[in-house]
Formats: sequence, C-alpha cells, structure tokens
Amino acid sequence: MQTINAIKFEVIRNALIQATEEMAITLRRSAYSTNVKTRQDFSCAFFDSELRCISQAFTQPVHLGSFIKHIPEIVNQYGVENILEGDMILSNDPYGGGVHLNDISLISPVYFKEYLVGYVACLAHHVDVGGGAPASVGAFKEIFQEGVIIPRVKLVKKGKIDKDIFDLILEQIRSKHETSGDIRAQIGSNLTGEKRILEILHKYGLDEFNLYIEEIIKYTERRTKNELSKLPIGKYFAEGFVDNDGFTDKKVILKVEIIIDKNKITFNTSGSDLQRQAPVNSTFAQTFSACAYALRCLMDKDLPVNHGFYKYVNVIAPEGTVTNCVHPAPVVGGWETHVRLNDLIFLALSKSMPDLICAGTKSMQCHSGFGGINEYTGDYYCFLETLAGGYGARSTSDGPDAVQAHGQNTENAPIEETESNYPVQITKYELIPNSEGPGKFRGGLGLRRDYMFTDETTFTILADRDKDGPHGLFGGKKGSVSVYALKRKNKQEITLSSKKTIQLYSGDVISYRTSGGGGFGSPFKRDPIKVLSDYLQQKISYERARNIYGVHIDKSQKLVDYKKTYKLRNLRLN
Repeated sequence: MQTINAIKFEVIRNALIQATEEMAITLRRSAYSTNVKTRQDFSCAFFDSELRCISQAFTQPVHLGSFIKHIPEIVNQYGVENILEGDMILSNDPYGGGVHLNDISLISPVYFKEYLVGYVACLAHHVDVGGGAPASVGAFKEIFQEGVIIPRVKLVKKGKIDKDIFDLILEQIRSKHETSGDIRAQIGSNLTGEKRILEILHKYGLDEFNLYIEEIIKYTERRTKNELSKLPIGKYFAEGFVDNDGFTDKKVILKVEIIIDKNKITFNTSGSDLQRQAPVNSTFAQTFSACAYALRCLMDKDLPVNHGFYKYVNVIAPEGTVTNCVHPAPVVGGWETHVRLNDLIFLALSKSMPDLICAGTKSMQCHSGFGGINEYTGDYYCFLETLAGGYGARSTSDGPDAVQAHGQNTENAPIEETESNYPVQITKYELIPNSEGPGKFRGGLGLRRDYMFTDETTFTILADRDKDGPHGLFGGKKGSVSVYALKRKNKQEITLSSKKTIQLYSGDVISYRTSGGGGFGSPFKRDPIKVLSDYLQQKISYERARNIYGVHIDKSQKLVDYKKTYKLRNLRLN
C-alpha cells in the first residue's frame, strides 16, 4: 500500500487548482465580449473519471455549485463511450442540470495513454443567445422565447470544430462576432486545462495521480465533517420573496428550512411558490448552488472545495416550484431567485450564529442588457452587465459599498470600454447617499449608473428590489429599495418596473439606483465618529445623522457635538 507524502499531496492538490486557474486566464484573455473578458462572468473546473469535482477556479461561485449538477448530467446523457479524445460537448440545457440559457458549458475528456482520467469544463455567460430581446434577458413566459436551447452537441470532433453545428448555433444569435469569439475562447480554455492535467500525469504517473485524487477528496471530507460538527444543531426557518414576477405584482414566495444534525445539514425549500409563467424560476442546479455557497461561507476560509465538500450539501427542492422548475418554464431570471434564497438562508441562521451572518444584501443579479444595429457597420451589437449594490453589515463592521452580492463575483464594466464599443454614454456612476441600512454597523451604499443612448436601442431591465429593501439584523434597519427610471428629453422622469424591455431613442437616459445593504444593531449605538465620517464623505446627510443616528454634527467645526448627541439619543431612547 502506497503511503501519502504530505508535501507531494500539497503540490499535486495545488497543481490541479492551478490548472483550472490557467483555464480561467486563457478564457479571459481570449474572449471577445466585455462580459467575459472584463467582467469575468465564467467558471472552470476539473472532474475525474467518476465525474467528481476535483478542482475549480474561483471566478464565479454561483456557477461552481451548478457545475456539480450540469457536467455529470451532460456526460451521462451523451454517453461516456461517445466522448472520444479530441471531442468537446457543448450544452446550455437548463433541464439537463443547467441554469439559464446564457450560461453555456463546454466539456472535454482528458485521456492519458488511452486511459480516461477525467474532464475539463468551462462555463461562460454569453452576451446573447437569441430569444425575444437583445442580450437574451427579459420577461418571457416560456423557455422557447429565451433563446437557443443546446441540449448536448459535439461541437468539436477529434480536435476540429464542426462548422455545421457552429453555424447553426450562431444563426440563432444576434452578437455573432462576440459569441463566436467567446466560444473559441472556451475551446482554448479547455485545451489549456487538458495540457496542464497531462503535465501532472506525465510527472507523477497514473497510479500516483489517482491515489492523490482520492486523498484530496478524503482530506476535504474530513475537514468538512469537522466544520459541520461546529454548527449549532437545530431547525431554522426563514420566508421571503422576490418582489414581482415580471408580469404581475404578485410576490414570489420563497421558504427555506435548514436542519443541522450531527455531521449533516439539509436545506429544504418546500412551501416555496409553484413555478410561474414568468422569468423568476430557478433550476435545481441554481438552488443547489445557493445552498452550497451558503454552507461554504460558514466554514474555514481555506477549506478546499471539491467533491469531498459538495457531497455534504443535501438539498430538497420539490419539482414544479420556483426553486426547481420543470420544462417549459422560463429560467432567465433564475439567478435573481437564487441570490434571494442566499439571503434567506443567512437570515434563518442569524439568531444561532450572529457573529458569522451579515444583514440583507442587494440580493439580486440586477441585469442590464441592451442591443441594436450598429449604424456604421450594420452589425448587431449586444451588451450585458450586472450592477453592484450595498452589502449587509456584520457584527463587527460596516457592509461594503457598491459590491456584488454573495456568490456573484463579476467585476465592473469600465466606462471607457463601454463607451468605446457601444452607442451609450455613462453620465453618472456614483454611490447613492442615504441608501445604507442604518445600524451600529451600517449597510453598504447602493450604486447609481445612468446610461444615455446616442442611437436607437432596445433595453431590458431584469432585476428586483424595487418593492422591499434588504433586511437589517438585531435592531438594524432596512437598506433602501432600488429604483429604475427613464428620462426622455423635455419630459418628466418615470419609474420603470424591475423587469421590463423598452425601446429607447437618441438622448434617452435609463437610470439604475440599486439598493443599500441592511444594518446590524441599533443606529443609536453607532460610534458618533463613524457617523461624522460618513457625513464628511457625503455618504449620509446632516438630517440623517441627526434623525436616524441621533448624532448632532457642528457643521461649521465639522465635529460631533457630544452634549447635544447625548440629549438626542436619550430623548429617542426614552
């Protein structure tokens, strides 16, 4: 029996992780679209021959949990025996373990001396996959309106792209140049991953490679079980909602029960609403991803994430509900539901572990998508990004301002790049004063981003949070609600729904004002110096400092008047 060398274990474990990280670098540097090359809306992973996840590149946590369901489903349905060396399988099937149609996965087998050692896979959010609106986001009633559905197709055969299949897919898509470039970048990513995995195999040999893979999984299992044993045993419950479904103002009810037993945790979303003919349905993979992310947040920050961790994520999500929809329900807004479920999981656990849990976040993906015909080239362009918002406050610190929430880890789309490539000017990009959820520790501020168009375009808002702001904890107050508005020349600004497609003309302005994070603890317990600092940085107004936090600021001296502050707070408390 071979023994495990601790140094070699760490070398091989990190080499496998680095292989997927290099896949991510290749994908980003080769991509065409802003959404992939700049915002990093993609993920990469390596699975062994038993379809167990071994290593992942940490770009988008929302994808990584869903990968665990999608990749094995694709391989098993296509047939292991049908995926040969040099082949690559493409799919975005939401009901085959996938998510929404924009997220397209590419899987490649890795063979070493005619032995199948595993699969490399990457997923990228494509800026357009066809459907009823540019960027393929919008309020649709069935999956067929959302874009091209790719079940499981062999895009690459023996190292060569199947042109017929590639052309068939591209004909359904508006942004042919960007999409074809991004798919080729995915091919390059997989080739990089395969090369790096083979380098490890050539160095250590097949037997040692397999031995250490088993040990990596066992090591993660041991650590995961140890972390689970630290969680407080019990049943925890929370209920919340997505503000509307895009066609009606009826709330989309979400429920989650979390049962923590010795060495076991179960997430149960029974009681959530039945699926809607509206863009708010989450697939099982998206719900699993939300639960996996939440559990990972409760554990040591250096815990590896692979099959040894994921096997302990037990999820019950009844079919036909908004947390596990079935064909032909629309799924484009499933990530909105996914991230709201994240907030509910943390809310449910907040009383039992207050030091680990943050208050409510913006908890929406907050898509902004637009497209039209380029007047100079005649080509169709598409743009998509997701906007940041306020993060929830914690037991010891304020929530960060204007960041992505939970498993959403995309970067900012720079103004310069956006304006250089699309007929739009970003006229405002700033924090929103007074949007924080007040508390001893305040929530993060929301973000304002205004788009002024210089040409005719079709614009879609696919977001949420315009009815109810992020929750506070332990006396902390809610963050602000989001606002989506349209301003046309010489006309008053009008408020738009959080899920709407609209035709725009030259000079029109669409404004996003995202929600702030919830506060933690009573605002009257906030350090007056912190209140003063927020006032001086123009994050809160003088009136808010006085009326909400009970802090009197001497404007002329730019100092806290402690005597008046004491009186203000005493008056409010009594």
